[in-house]
Amino acid sequence: MKQNSISILSTRPLDELLISKAVHKSIFIESATFIETEPVTANDIIQQVKALGAQNICAVFTSMNAADAVIGQLTEMPGWRIFCLGGVTKEHITAFFGKERLEGTAKNASALCERIVAAKGLKEVVFFCGDHRLDELPETLRRHNISVQELIVYNTIQTPRYVEKDYDAIMFFSPSAVHSFFSLNTLPLSTVLFAIGKTTAATVHTYCTNTVITSEWPGKEHMVDLVIDYFTGTKDNS
Repeated sequence: MKQNSISILSTRPLDELLISKAVHKSIFIESATFIETEPVTANDIIQQVKALGAQNICAVFTSMNAADAVIGQLTEMPGWRIFCLGGVTKEHITAFFGKERLEGTAKNASALCERIVAAKGLKEVVFFCGDHRLDELPETLRRHNISVQELIVYNTIQTPRYVEKDYDAIMFFSPSAVHSFFSLNTLPLSTVLFAIGKTTAATVHTYCTNTVITSEWPGKEHMVDLVIDYFTGTKDNS
């Protein structure tokens, strides 16, 4: 597009294969972490997870961090019904629980709610989440008379850093990363911002008036593909 090579900052680490995929299109991606996550280690939470493992619950996951935190505490395979977001969250869920336990998946929380509401005979779910979880899913389910037990199994910690270099674009994967980045940084208007999901995009808009391109699908691969499509002009992102 505007120059022979494009410089991108990803606010989450990327696999080398994805970085190489972009390099082949003269798009060079650097990574810097702006948040960290850690599983909750409080004994009461651990015991709750273990107790739920022995029950036939309907479990909901919207984050791979929640999935990993729960899986790390399970010693036996539970007979859960599971709903989760797609992308890496789905990959982690199916790798441990198997595809047969996955009752529904979707690209965002709104679509996931629709699948849960449509499920027959479902009156209660356990939502495994982080301390910065969004309100949309539990509030929507409660409006449809589905009881939601929320269990915080991981914490998100902002790790802001000052960025000296001017990039052509920056990739954001969560509202927490957006808050962390803009706590120390401002951007020229020419920088294009990529965000996973409408909530992350809306958070970006609260800090700047730059162009924001939204990926409706979760996952780093979809984000990298969107960046490549945008800067190579192979897809209309207007």
